[in-house]
Amino acid sequence: MIEIRQVSKKIKQTILLDNINLSLKEGEVYGIIGENGSGKTMLLRVLAGLVKPTEGEIVWTEKKKKEDWNIGVVIEHASLYPDFTGLQNLRYLAQIKRKASEADIREAIKRVGLNPDDKRNFRKYSLGMKQRLLIAQALMEKPDLLLFDEPTNGLDATGVELFYNIVKEEVRRGSIICIASHITENITELCDKVYYMKKGKLESI
Repeated sequence: MIEIRQVSKKIKQTILLDNINLSLKEGEVYGIIGENGSGKTMLLRVLAGLVKPTEGEIVWTEKKKKEDWNIGVVIEHASLYPDFTGLQNLRYLAQIKRKASEADIREAIKRVGLNPDDKRNFRKYSLGMKQRLLIAQALMEKPDLLLFDEPTNGLDATGVELFYNIVKEEVRRGSIICIASHITENITELCDKVYYMKKGKLESI
Protein backbone atom coordinates (compact mmCIF):
# COMPACT_ATOMS: atom_id res chain seq x y z
CA MET A 1 0.00 0.00 0.00
CA ILE A 2 1.16 3.53 -0.77
CA GLU A 3 0.05 6.62 1.13
CA ILE A 4 0.33 10.04 -0.49
CA ARG A 5 0.13 12.48 2.39
CA GLN A 6 -0.39 16.23 1.92
CA VAL A 7 1.84 16.33 -1.14
CA SER A 8 2.32 19.68 -2.84
CA LYS A 9 4.67 20.76 -5.61
CA LYS A 10 5.50 24.38 -6.31
CA ILE A 11 7.90 25.76 -8.91
CA LYS A 12 8.61 29.44 -8.35
CA GLN A 13 5.13 30.89 -7.80
CA THR A 14 3.24 28.20 -9.68
CA ILE A 15 1.42 25.50 -7.67
CA LEU A 16 1.46 22.26 -9.66
CA LEU A 17 0.19 19.94 -6.92
CA ASP A 18 -1.98 21.25 -4.12
CA ASN A 19 -2.18 19.17 -0.92
CA ILE A 20 -2.75 15.74 -2.51
CA ASN A 21 -3.93 12.91 -0.25
CA LEU A 22 -4.43 9.46 -1.71
CA SER A 23 -4.18 5.78 -0.72
CA LEU A 24 -3.17 3.19 -3.33
CA LYS A 25 -3.75 -0.49 -2.62
CA GLU A 26 -2.32 -3.64 -4.17
CA GLY A 27 -4.37 -5.17 -6.96
CA GLU A 28 -6.37 -2.03 -7.74
CA VAL A 29 -6.45 0.37 -10.69
CA TYR A 30 -6.69 4.12 -10.07
CA GLY A 31 -7.66 6.63 -12.71
CA ILE A 32 -6.87 10.33 -12.83
CA ILE A 33 -8.82 12.45 -15.31
CA GLY A 34 -7.78 15.98 -16.15
CA GLU A 35 -6.91 18.37 -18.93
CA ASN A 36 -3.35 19.02 -20.03
CA GLY A 37 -1.58 21.07 -17.39
CA SER A 38 -3.89 19.95 -14.59
CA GLY A 39 -1.07 18.25 -12.64
CA LYS A 40 -1.61 14.61 -13.68
CA THR A 41 1.86 14.06 -15.09
CA MET A 42 3.52 15.86 -12.17
CA LEU A 43 1.74 13.58 -9.70
CA LEU A 44 3.00 10.49 -11.55
CA ARG A 45 6.52 11.93 -11.65
CA VAL A 46 6.42 12.46 -7.88
CA LEU A 47 5.09 8.92 -7.33
CA ALA A 48 7.85 7.52 -9.53
CA GLY A 49 10.51 9.36 -7.55
CA LEU A 50 11.50 11.46 -10.57
CA VAL A 51 10.50 14.71 -8.84
CA LYS A 52 10.72 15.59 -5.16
CA PRO A 53 7.60 17.19 -3.65
CA THR A 54 7.88 20.64 -2.11
CA GLU A 55 5.78 19.52 0.86
CA GLY A 56 4.32 16.28 2.15
CA GLU A 57 5.49 12.69 1.85
CA ILE A 58 4.87 9.39 0.11
CA VAL A 59 4.86 6.46 2.52
CA TRP A 60 5.32 2.89 1.32
CA THR A 61 3.54 0.87 3.97
CA GLU A 62 4.73 -2.57 2.90
CA LYS A 63 7.49 -4.19 4.94
CA LYS A 64 10.08 -3.76 2.22
CA LYS A 65 11.79 -0.41 1.71
CA LYS A 66 10.79 1.99 -1.05
CA GLU A 67 14.03 1.34 -2.93
CA ASP A 68 13.13 -2.37 -3.10
CA TRP A 69 9.90 -1.67 -5.00
CA ASN A 70 9.86 -2.11 -8.75
CA ILE A 71 8.19 0.80 -10.51
CA GLY A 72 7.22 0.77 -14.18
CA VAL A 73 6.58 4.15 -15.79
CA VAL A 74 5.21 5.42 -19.09
CA ILE A 75 5.32 9.22 -19.12
CA GLU A 76 3.79 11.14 -22.02
CA HIS A 77 6.27 12.31 -24.69
CA ALA A 78 8.96 9.89 -23.44
CA SER A 79 11.28 8.35 -26.02
CA LEU A 80 14.01 5.74 -26.38
CA TYR A 81 17.32 5.58 -28.23
CA PRO A 82 16.48 6.14 -31.92
CA ASP A 83 19.37 4.08 -33.31
CA PHE A 84 18.74 1.00 -31.16
CA THR A 85 16.27 -1.76 -31.97
CA GLY A 86 13.45 -2.36 -29.51
CA LEU A 87 15.30 -5.29 -27.96
CA GLN A 88 18.55 -3.32 -27.67
CA ASN A 89 16.71 -0.44 -25.99
CA LEU A 90 15.16 -2.67 -23.34
CA ARG A 91 18.40 -4.58 -22.78
CA TYR A 92 20.14 -1.27 -22.17
CA LEU A 93 17.49 -0.08 -19.71
CA ALA A 94 17.51 -3.44 -17.93
CA GLN A 95 21.18 -2.91 -17.03
CA ILE A 96 20.22 -0.11 -14.62
CA LYS A 97 18.57 -2.32 -12.00
CA ARG A 98 19.48 -5.75 -13.36
CA LYS A 99 16.10 -7.16 -12.38
CA ALA A 100 14.88 -8.20 -15.83
CA SER A 101 16.37 -11.23 -17.55
CA GLU A 102 16.64 -11.71 -21.30
CA ALA A 103 13.54 -13.89 -21.11
CA ASP A 104 11.67 -11.15 -19.19
CA ILE A 105 12.61 -8.57 -21.83
CA ARG A 106 11.50 -10.75 -24.73
CA GLU A 107 8.26 -11.67 -22.99
CA ALA A 108 7.43 -8.00 -22.35
CA ILE A 109 7.99 -7.12 -26.02
CA LYS A 110 5.77 -10.00 -27.14
CA ARG A 111 3.04 -9.02 -24.66
CA VAL A 112 2.61 -5.67 -26.39
CA GLY A 113 2.36 -7.31 -29.81
CA LEU A 114 5.86 -6.58 -31.09
CA ASN A 115 8.59 -8.89 -32.38
CA PRO A 116 11.71 -8.85 -30.17
CA ASP A 117 13.83 -9.83 -33.19
CA ASP A 118 12.62 -6.94 -35.37
CA LYS A 119 15.81 -5.42 -36.81
CA ARG A 120 14.35 -1.96 -37.37
CA ASN A 121 15.70 0.86 -35.20
CA PHE A 122 13.33 2.71 -32.90
CA ARG A 123 13.37 5.77 -35.18
CA LYS A 124 11.69 3.67 -37.89
CA TYR A 125 8.86 2.53 -35.64
CA SER A 126 5.38 3.92 -36.19
CA LEU A 127 3.89 6.05 -33.39
CA GLY A 128 1.84 3.09 -32.19
CA MET A 129 4.85 0.75 -32.16
CA LYS A 130 6.83 3.29 -30.14
CA GLN A 131 4.04 3.51 -27.59
CA ARG A 132 3.85 -0.29 -27.36
CA LEU A 133 7.60 -0.51 -26.72
CA LEU A 134 7.34 2.13 -23.99
CA ILE A 135 4.66 0.01 -22.33
CA ALA A 136 6.91 -3.06 -22.68
CA GLN A 137 9.77 -1.33 -20.85
CA ALA A 138 7.40 -0.54 -18.00
CA LEU A 139 6.38 -4.21 -17.74
CA MET A 140 9.69 -6.03 -18.11
CA GLU A 141 10.73 -5.91 -14.43
CA LYS A 142 7.35 -7.18 -13.19
CA PRO A 143 6.71 -3.96 -11.22
CA ASP A 144 4.83 -3.54 -7.95
CA LEU A 145 3.64 -0.11 -9.14
CA LEU A 146 2.72 0.79 -12.72
CA LEU A 147 2.26 4.43 -13.71
CA PHE A 148 0.74 5.16 -17.11
CA ASP A 149 0.45 8.71 -18.47
CA GLU A 150 -1.84 8.89 -21.54
CA PRO A 151 -0.96 5.24 -22.33
CA THR A 152 -3.25 4.85 -25.37
CA ASN A 153 -1.79 7.80 -27.30
CA GLY A 154 -0.92 6.57 -30.78
CA LEU A 155 -2.49 3.15 -30.32
CA ASP A 156 -5.01 1.77 -32.77
CA ALA A 157 -8.09 -0.16 -31.63
CA THR A 158 -6.13 -3.41 -31.43
CA GLY A 159 -3.42 -1.75 -29.38
CA VAL A 160 -5.96 -0.22 -26.98
CA GLU A 161 -7.60 -3.61 -26.44
CA LEU A 162 -4.18 -5.16 -25.86
CA PHE A 163 -3.37 -2.49 -23.28
CA TYR A 164 -6.66 -3.11 -21.47
CA ASN A 165 -5.86 -6.82 -21.28
CA ILE A 166 -2.37 -6.11 -19.97
CA VAL A 167 -3.82 -3.93 -17.19
CA LYS A 168 -6.19 -6.73 -16.17
CA GLU A 169 -3.32 -9.24 -16.17
CA GLU A 170 -1.14 -6.97 -14.04
CA VAL A 171 -3.98 -6.45 -11.55
CA ARG A 172 -4.30 -10.22 -11.16
CA ARG A 173 -0.55 -10.34 -10.53
CA GLY A 174 -1.05 -7.86 -7.68
CA SER A 175 0.34 -4.62 -9.12
CA ILE A 176 -0.87 -1.19 -8.08
CA ILE A 177 -1.78 0.65 -11.28
CA CYS A 178 -2.32 4.37 -11.78
CA ILE A 179 -3.54 5.69 -15.15
CA ALA A 180 -3.68 9.37 -16.02
CA SER A 181 -5.64 10.44 -19.08
CA HIS A 182 -7.75 13.22 -20.51
CA ILE A 183 -9.92 10.57 -22.21
CA THR A 184 -12.68 9.60 -19.80
CA GLU A 185 -13.44 6.28 -21.52
CA ASN A 186 -9.91 5.00 -20.87
CA ILE A 187 -10.39 5.57 -17.17
CA THR A 188 -13.93 4.47 -16.45
CA GLU A 189 -13.59 1.11 -18.22
CA LEU A 190 -10.46 0.04 -16.37
CA CYS A 191 -10.35 1.66 -12.96
CA ASP A 192 -11.64 0.69 -9.54
CA LYS A 193 -11.49 4.29 -8.37
CA VAL A 194 -11.48 7.48 -10.44
CA TYR A 195 -10.31 10.97 -9.49
CA TYR A 196 -10.53 14.32 -11.21
CA MET A 197 -7.58 16.71 -11.22
CA LYS A 198 -7.81 20.43 -11.90
CA LYS A 199 -5.21 23.10 -11.13
CA GLY A 200 -3.23 20.70 -8.97
CA LYS A 201 -6.17 19.63 -6.82
CA LEU A 202 -7.41 16.04 -6.72
CA GLU A 203 -11.06 15.17 -6.11
CA SER A 204 -12.81 11.81 -5.92
CA ILE A 205 -15.52 11.16 -8.51
